[in-house]
Amino acid sequence: MKVAVAMEGNNVSAHFGHCASYAVFNVNGLDIVREEDLISPGHEPGRLPVFLSEHNVDFVIAGGMGPRAVELFCSNGIEVILGISGSIDSAISEFAKGNLVAGESMCHHDGSECDGSHGE
Repeated sequence: MKVAVAMEGNNVSAHFGHCASYAVFNVNGLDIVREEDLISPGHEPGRLPVFLSEHNVDFVIAGGMGPRAVELFCSNGIEVILGISGSIDSAISEFAKGNLVAGESMCHHDGSECDGSHGE
């Protein structure tokens, strides 16, 4: 499965739509391969879900995003995991182990996951 992590340097960005790029990983069990870093096409309403869907992304990880963005990602078949902070490497490692626990969206919106399963 493909996972895009909102980047702010080497850390997970607090707001998915405002970061400059996304680290894209291919995760197969505990095997994690960083495939590419995608430059954001900009914060245009509805563009990021389509953009990441075009890159076959299955999950997005970020500190936060608004509820409308979550809805748009879900409608594009992409599950959202919010409330994540710290290093990108730690977040993707915990995701691969099935231990990544979503928290409250850091952008103070009501952002919930599509179904809460986080790929389990």
